[in-house]
Amino acid sequence: MHLYIDNGKYGHKTLYVKKNFRKEDGKTGSKIIERLGRYDDLLKEHEDPIAWAKEYIAKLNEEEKIQKVKPVTITYHVQKQIDKGQDVLFDGGYLFLQKWFYSLGLDKICRKISRRHDFYFNLTTILSVLVYGRILFPTSKLGTFEYSKKMLEKYDFELQDVYRALDIIAEEKDYIQAELYKNSLKFGKRNDKILYYDCTNYYFEIEQESGMRKYGRSKENRPNPIVEMGLFMDGDGVPLAFCLHDGNINEQKTLQPLEKQIIQDFGKSEFVVCTDAGLASAANRRFNDVGGRAFITVQSLKKMKCFQEEWALEPKGWHLPNEKDLFDLNVVLSDLKLYEKYKHSIFYKEQWFNENNIEQRFIVTFSIKYMNYQRMIRNEQIERAKKALSSSQKAERTRQSDFKRFITKTNVTENGEIAEEKVYSLNKEKIAEEEKYDGFYCVATDLMDDAAEIIRINRKRWEIEESFRIMKSEFSARPVYLHKDNRITAHFTTCFISLMLFRLFEKSLGHKYTVTEIIKNLKEIKFFKSSEGYMPAYTRTEFTDVLHDVFGTRTDYEIIPFSDMKKIFSYSKKSFTYHVSK
Repeated sequence: MHLYIDNGKYGHKTLYVKKNFRKEDGKTGSKIIERLGRYDDLLKEHEDPIAWAKEYIAKLNEEEKIQKVKPVTITYHVQKQIDKGQDVLFDGGYLFLQKWFYSLGLDKICRKISRRHDFYFNLTTILSVLVYGRILFPTSKLGTFEYSKKMLEKYDFELQDVYRALDIIAEEKDYIQAELYKNSLKFGKRNDKILYYDCTNYYFEIEQESGMRKYGRSKENRPNPIVEMGLFMDGDGVPLAFCLHDGNINEQKTLQPLEKQIIQDFGKSEFVVCTDAGLASAANRRFNDVGGRAFITVQSLKKMKCFQEEWALEPKGWHLPNEKDLFDLNVVLSDLKLYEKYKHSIFYKEQWFNENNIEQRFIVTFSIKYMNYQRMIRNEQIERAKKALSSSQKAERTRQSDFKRFITKTNVTENGEIAEEKVYSLNKEKIAEEEKYDGFYCVATDLMDDAAEIIRINRKRWEIEESFRIMKSEFSARPVYLHKDNRITAHFTTCFISLMLFRLFEKSLGHKYTVTEIIKNLKEIKFFKSSEGYMPAYTRTEFTDVLHDVFGTRTDYEIIPFSDMKKIFSYSKKSFTYHVSK
């Protein structure tokens, strides 16, 4: 059935449902099934009568299709045992990820790599299983190999093929990243004028250093050797490129090599690099102050020069976007009406300074909400410090943010003599010193853009931190149990591919679901294999409806014959063009 529009003699359009059919003599004909109404009349009820009519007819076609399908009868015997060792429940959530794997051209990338190497296994199959397994059921390579046996499709490879594939993936790491970037452009122009960079590290359950695994400053305070990972993300939160380094390398030295790789392999030369304070060395700022590049980086107020800190914390001279008047923070905080009015606002001030022969602008912000948050956290830590003073928990602090930083220790008397016992007390000077920075935040940049825009760009750094959290938590990227450097590199390459694929997949769902919800729902999509086909063993929900709408076909029928499931397999391996919403 399709839409038929009769324009009429006087231009009054009328909409009909029309159906084609084949006559007994083999010729085709058509007939009107239903009159939907005049266009002008329908316009009173529907904003777009044509679109409404097409949607209505699509539902009629779907209902007709269901009616044509004959019911399937499946016979079971109450006293017949199931076959020993026969699997009947299979995972199908990966099919929706598979559509993105092939749309990103990873199959073509694998085929090109295969032509350059001498091996017999199917690299596309192994890489796809590693990616799906990393997202849905993250485990060891052995565990992923076992997981492949639970997938709807049957794969023909052995465990040793997986480890051999890792060697190839590691060798082709840079090529894979460059090709992924090019292939991702078909989903819409990448927001790669703004690039976010950050570093993290991953620990290994070993005690002896080896290869890349070195003792360094662990982000998780683990007493294990680590490797360091640097990650570039575009302005929309989609990963762009990554690098790996020995665990004892200063993270500030990791930025420039990866930037040079992006410039060379990706053909990008003009972009703004946004980083946190830990990567804001003078060398990195200077590197991004030339050649069409620029920087936005967090600037520690505590590391400013004295006159700069005095300017930054001065209560007078603060701006608000779209307001002409200057504000005095002391007045705002002491006046109840002003406090309530501006408690969700962000005040700012800015000034240019020449630091390390670089002209850069410091933009300082102040937020009442941020101030209250910092004080709430500190008050909780002070209470913990007070409890520790009344107990035996007076050990030295282990981290910069440890509550024990508020406990001071005295080893001498007022006369300078050595005390017989150590005296512990609450360090009120330390508390007062920290309080004066509450609510304040600063970024440094060489851009001339509006300060509000610079602040907005910097606030999106949370997405790269979330990407690291996804890899460490949902993808279980650590601890790592591989030993050889090339296989460690391959492991993180598959983590990077998984993250990029998942981020695009996540955006295609319209930002309606959290990372945890998406993965949980995909894990639950399973199928029971019967003698006639596959029956969904999951609950149909709003999520699965959205998922199928994006996917372009459905798996939520009461039973899917084997022949139809083969068509779904084939469809999931065909690329589609989907413009990801921002």
